[in-house]
Amino acid sequence: MTNPTPPAPPPEQPGSAGDPDQTATLEHGVATDTQEQPRADPRYVGGAAVPSQRAPEQLPPIDPEELAGLYDVEERAGAVRRVSPLQDDPSRIIARYLFPTERFRGEWRRHLIHLLAPIVAAVVSSIGLGLLAGFVEAASPPGVVAIVSLLVLAWLAVLGWVAWRVADWHFDRFILTNKRVMKVSGIISRDVAMMPLLRVTDMKYEQTPLGRILNYGTFVIESAGQDQALREVPHLPNPNELYLRVVEEMYEPEAVEARMTPDGEEEEDDKKRGDA
Repeated sequence: MTNPTPPAPPPEQPGSAGDPDQTATLEHGVATDTQEQPRADPRYVGGAAVPSQRAPEQLPPIDPEELAGLYDVEERAGAVRRVSPLQDDPSRIIARYLFPTERFRGEWRRHLIHLLAPIVAAVVSSIGLGLLAGFVEAASPPGVVAIVSLLVLAWLAVLGWVAWRVADWHFDRFILTNKRVMKVSGIISRDVAMMPLLRVTDMKYEQTPLGRILNYGTFVIESAGQDQALREVPHLPNPNELYLRVVEEMYEPEAVEARMTPDGEEEEDDKKRGDA
């Protein structure tokens, strides 16, 4: 008797225990494979790593008006920096020579080169006194004490003259207002010279090679009149900046007023004009 052939096993369903490499789960009645299929990594081509390529980020377009505004600001800032900031109030030495409605623009002392002669005189006299005193004591002539005393008195006289020149330099000022240029000098006998800006027909400054190195110059101011109380002012510091300050005051007084007027005061003036 032949044995009956056993029935063939049913085909294995995906996700069954017979296939350990694959598992299936039912989500809402739909079978999905939990094992991810291998994908080609774009960072590796032929076993070598290559950088991933991403689309460049799109930047917002630049408004040309914004750039134009920046350029204008830089130009305006550069133009303003050519003239140093204005002083707020005059010193007590100068305030007595200004009338109430006059706008003060600045005051300047002479350059230190103006004291070159007094400084040289003080140094030479001090060295000369020491050498002469030593020579007199070594020679021991009759009346050596009187000779040394005379040398000391001469040296003190030179130092007194030097101190006078330094004090005169301290009180000597060059002043600029919105109406005129002035020069005040002297300690006991005071000399005040001035020239209205409206009468200035020509102005220049001169610099020697030493003046260009040390940054000082001589101002020459011309006017229509023959007799001029203020024409040449030597040894003024920063001549280029001072020249621009005077020229700006002569030709662009509105720009000076705008730079000196605070924002709050300017708004108040605008309101007053609007009310009027």
